[in-house]
Amino acid sequence: MTIGEMFEQSAILTVLGMAVVFAFLWIMIICMSALARVVNKMGWDKDIRPSKKDPPKNTGGTASPEVTAAISAAVTEYREKRDAI
Repeated sequence: MTIGEMFEQSAILTVLGMAVVFAFLWIMIICMSALARVVNKMGWDKDIRPSKKDPPKNTGGTASPEVTAAISAAVTEYREKRDAI
């Protein structure tokens, strides 16, 4: 087997491999789209959709003093351990 034949065979295998991967991904996308349509039509996704009646609650980003103290203590301990190394 000459080097030219080896390159030809490797090119064929490369193209064939990429075609198989592309076909698999194409089939997977089609199956996922079909599954999404089925789930949507059956109503199985209702629990993950936010209700239009209840807007999301905004906590304002404030934490209780206990949580703030715990986070501060953890950061201080982490910095002390990191500086000790």
